[in-house]
Amino acid sequence: MSHHEYPILRVRVTARDADTLRALLRETRPDVGGRVRRHEDGSCTIDAYVPADQADAFERDGVTAAIVEDATATGRARQAEVGRGDRFAPEDAVPQGLALKVNDA
Repeated sequence: MSHHEYPILRVRVTARDADTLRALLRETRPDVGGRVRRHEDGSCTIDAYVPADQADAFERDGVTAAIVEDATATGRARQAEVGRGDRFAPEDAVPQGLALKVNDA
């Protein structure tokens, strides 16, 4: 299975302190979403997007990782909600611009 065949998971990573989180992100270099959230106890949380086969790469002393969602499945569901064509075009609009005309077979 190639790297891209694994679904992408959104994982909430919480480290005991900012230094632990920085070291983790430097080492694993995941795609991250949003900002780092700092908690009163000094711990820090960030969401990371990783292939499912790498979801356990964050597990180490001082770090917890919880899968939030299958981001690939969520993305596909959002794409399915997107309509085709231009919803602002009038019903009788004629396409304009450069294109190849496709003949009916």
